[in-house]
Amino acid sequence: MPLSEHEQRLLDQIEQALYAEDPKWANTVRISDPRSHYKRRLVKASIGFALGIVLLMVGVVINQIPLGVGGFVVMLAACLWGLSSWKRMNGFGGDSAAPESGTRTPPAKGQRRGNRGSFMERMEERWRRRHDER
Repeated sequence: MPLSEHEQRLLDQIEQALYAEDPKWANTVRISDPRSHYKRRLVKASIGFALGIVLLMVGVVINQIPLGVGGFVVMLAACLWGLSSWKRMNGFGGDSAAPESGTRTPPAKGQRRGNRGSFMERMEERWRRRHDER
């Protein structure tokens, strides 16, 4: 149901007051797509992974086993964090912050997924097309 003209004006006034009071918070709230949050997390995870590689290599070079193990743990944690962010960004995670329209349910067994179908169905279709062209 659309807002009335009066309600829209009130909403605009509240929004302007929020922007004036705390612009940083208002900018954060204004972002409507939660995927941008997951993209930032993915970038941070990539940086963490690179930092883990550096720690691992430094630990190996200066013969400090705990530093190398710590680097490996940092790499592993960053990788897991990045993968979870990537899954949620693409709508595969069960996150309540994900948009309703982006949620996906797994297909029933034997049911085609979208237009693609299973791997074997696609291979059979390619095989049929190859024989039809001859």
